[in-house]
Amino acid sequence: MLVLDMTRFQQHNHEWYAEGISLNAIAEKIGTPCYVYSRATLEQQWHAFNNAFQNQAHQINYAVKANSNLAVLNILAQLGSGFDIISEGELRRVLKAGGLPEKIIFSGVGKTTAELKAALEIGVGCINVESKAELERLNNLAILLNKKATIAIRVNPDVDPKSHPYISTGLQENKFGINITEASALYQQALTLPGIHIQGIAFHIGSQITTLSPFLEALDKILALIGKLKKLGVAITHLNVGGGLGVHYQNETPPKPYAYVTAILAAIQTMQKNAGISASNLIIHIEPGRAIAAEAGVLLTRIEYIKTQGSLKSFAIVDAAMNDLLRPALYNAWQEIVPLNTKKNPAIPARTYDIVGPVCETADFLGKDRVLSLQAGDLLMIRTAGAYGFSMSSNYNSRPRAAEVMVDGDRFQVVRPRENIQDLLGSETVLTP
Repeated sequence: MLVLDMTRFQQHNHEWYAEGISLNAIAEKIGTPCYVYSRATLEQQWHAFNNAFQNQAHQINYAVKANSNLAVLNILAQLGSGFDIISEGELRRVLKAGGLPEKIIFSGVGKTTAELKAALEIGVGCINVESKAELERLNNLAILLNKKATIAIRVNPDVDPKSHPYISTGLQENKFGINITEASALYQQALTLPGIHIQGIAFHIGSQITTLSPFLEALDKILALIGKLKKLGVAITHLNVGGGLGVHYQNETPPKPYAYVTAILAAIQTMQKNAGISASNLIIHIEPGRAIAAEAGVLLTRIEYIKTQGSLKSFAIVDAAMNDLLRPALYNAWQEIVPLNTKKNPAIPARTYDIVGPVCETADFLGKDRVLSLQAGDLLMIRTAGAYGFSMSSNYNSRPRAAEVMVDGDRFQVVRPRENIQDLLGSETVLTP
């Protein structure tokens, strides 16, 4: 068996591997487009967060929206992970994958009555309340079901995460959470509601954040609020600091999980006197998603055609598209694209290419202005695709979604088969005459 560093995708003797498996071999057997995940990398990234807390009471709640494949969730559940969910669909996925109900945090601004009912009946660990109306609906449902709803209130601290505006969640202009100036009053109302049990406080300011300062600015405001709530008779036993730690796609240099967690704990200890709390009195919840899954996955795609538009543009038209990987079209995101045929043919000069798909949209690109030596039939690897890749994919243009594969050492398993045309048509009907 080939022995490689088991925690990354890397090159060996002109061939690219995921752990101990050739990516070319996976593509030949499974076809393209195809997502490939590394179990070792998922586990390494989860442990990086978990170990950083040392003796501090904590709970890692993997953000399911980043990658909700059952195999991914099962691997993390086996490690003892908690889960941050946004819908009943994600709730059912976590349960099927072996996640414990008491380790589930239910977030989201638009939980339906049916979703809240399911959460109460299953007994999720905590429901993050994001509006006065939701608090009152939840209280009425809990009374009806003879339950107590354990809650945290998600507070909007009005802090700019300095990331893409579509993934900013902690500004007053965003739809998320309770304005920090109104949070105390809502907590006091919650104290009076018979169906509500107050446990925590939560905040989340955005995603792909690459510096510590926005996290610490928000934390400072929340710790001051905890101190104020204590004086009002509201006991907080867990502090959910959210997620959003960025990863390296191109030129970013985000903090490592250890530095991130250490800074949070140091801020709590520094401000404990003024806030009237101590780190030892709080269970710290954290919700990494991208930072666990992104580097654990790649997308494999094959070039169908090389096309040149006069002297202006060269295109590599591949079999993956914006329906398979939406981030470039949605966020103008940059992800590294690597040819898997590393033994270059000197007769094929490097050119500047846009890597594009077959979808009928000009926005259907996976990378622009990439200087590469390419020919039709070549395999390409799109890196750092384990988060917000397949989970955001669709059937746009009636395209079946890609296969998903999990690599574990020197073996791999298809953990979601490629969709076929019958999958697209099977549940639909035509009008009867």
